[in-house]
Amino acid sequence: MGERQEELLKEIVETYIKTFKPVSSKSLVDKFNCSSATIRNDMGMLEDLGLIEKEHTSSGRIPSEKGYKYYVNHLMQPKEMTGEDVLKLQTILSNNSLVVSDAITKCMEIISDITHYTSVVIGSSKSNNTLKQISIIPLDDDDGDEQRVVAVLITNRGYVENKQVNIPPNINIRELTKTCEIINRALVGTPLDKVSERLELEIKPRIKNVIEKYEEVCNFFSTAFHDFTMNSSDIFFSGKTNILDLPEYNEPNKIKDIIAKLEDVELVKRIETGDEGISIYIGEETEFDSDVTIIKTHYSVGNDEGTLAIIGPKRMEYDKVVTLLNFLKNYIEK
Repeated sequence: MGERQEELLKEIVETYIKTFKPVSSKSLVDKFNCSSATIRNDMGMLEDLGLIEKEHTSSGRIPSEKGYKYYVNHLMQPKEMTGEDVLKLQTILSNNSLVVSDAITKCMEIISDITHYTSVVIGSSKSNNTLKQISIIPLDDDDGDEQRVVAVLITNRGYVENKQVNIPPNINIRELTKTCEIINRALVGTPLDKVSERLELEIKPRIKNVIEKYEEVCNFFSTAFHDFTMNSSDIFFSGKTNILDLPEYNEPNKIKDIIAKLEDVELVKRIETGDEGISIYIGEETEFDSDVTIIKTHYSVGNDEGTLAIIGPKRMEYDKVVTLLNFLKNYIEK
């Protein structure tokens, strides 16, 4: 493929990304200072190579998945960030009051707003975290019929989870807080997915003679720890519905399909990557949805690691997304 054909492909890809309209040979004549016949011949060659394709009965052409891939691998130039975008991200990243995981998710929210695509952060599994502290905070109850507490869990990696729980009437909150103190002394450093086992084998015998409802109390904590590890999917979305605003997803069946996939935790977790560079997966190769592109990278900062990903249409602004993800990854890892 010659230089003119490459430039032609680049123009078709970038025009289609902007307009979502098939590109005709007539619209390219002035740009390339060639005859319409020459442009048509070049477009025919690109079509024969599988880099562009006809859409329905239109005379124009659109990029194929192969064409997008050739574009990102050989023709795309990183897009310079605006000063405003840099400032937005640096403001978050320089905020020392934020833990790393919170700064990352807030930055991905900003990137989602900038690009109007869906961003995903897949953190390392919290089941690999260890217990640092569990706290029980009683809540005032207006009607007096129910006892309610907030259970707060802190891990060694700085994750903080809390959930409000109704306490069965046969359990005394004082017994919960007393057991909580015992757990904090005995189980600090235990992986979260092993806490329930140690509660049964070590804590229950220890509290048997000092806690009246020791069975119920142990069951309460066992359930709480199970919920913390199971319900914390470590997946954080921003702009989850952004993709639905794009014209590619204006059909009800496509909308239902993409929503179902975004809600499928196991499917979303397959986006996870260990690749240190910025990787681009288009259409079928995403193994997520044939109508999307996923751009993703792995990050590692101290004890925090995971995946940063942007989900958008195949006609994504690749240059812009790659630049933004590179900026965020380099900034947090430096």
